[in-house]
Amino acid sequence: MIETFWIDTWLRSQYHGIESRYIIHDAMAKEVDRDTFFRTRESGGTMISSAYKLCAKLIADEYPSATWNIYPFHFSDGDNWSVDDTHVCVDLLAKDILPHVNMFCYGQVESPYGSGQFVKDLHEHFDKDERVVTSEIKNKDAIMDSIKEFLGKGK
Repeated sequence: MIETFWIDTWLRSQYHGIESRYIIHDAMAKEVDRDTFFRTRESGGTMISSAYKLCAKLIADEYPSATWNIYPFHFSDGDNWSVDDTHVCVDLLAKDILPHVNMFCYGQVESPYGSGQFVKDLHEHFDKDERVVTSEIKNKDAIMDSIKEFLGKGK
């Protein structure tokens, strides 16, 4: 997605010593290098919890929050495998990710194939949590406003 490229590029230009990790997912999540991340287009059944589990593991194993500022970004079309998997995602965010990060950013890209439900689920469960920032990206013209929503929070 174009927005992830511009956010990544801006962060790299502004902060020295930044470490970025890249996770792609459909039914399974895997960590990939930067080049693979920006060239891959996943398709098929989406199980978001697989990415959240991997993200939580990376944070727990390699990035203690006492010594790192951690800002996970997740972009999706809002389609998830099942309501049960969404419950797993909410639990992972609440217990294993949010307690260890400065901010969690979720961008939902408009798609004719996605249900668009996941952002609604995040609002339902985390609407009062200032660490969770969401953005709905309806088209290419909305990318700049979305970037401002994420990076303009100053956390």
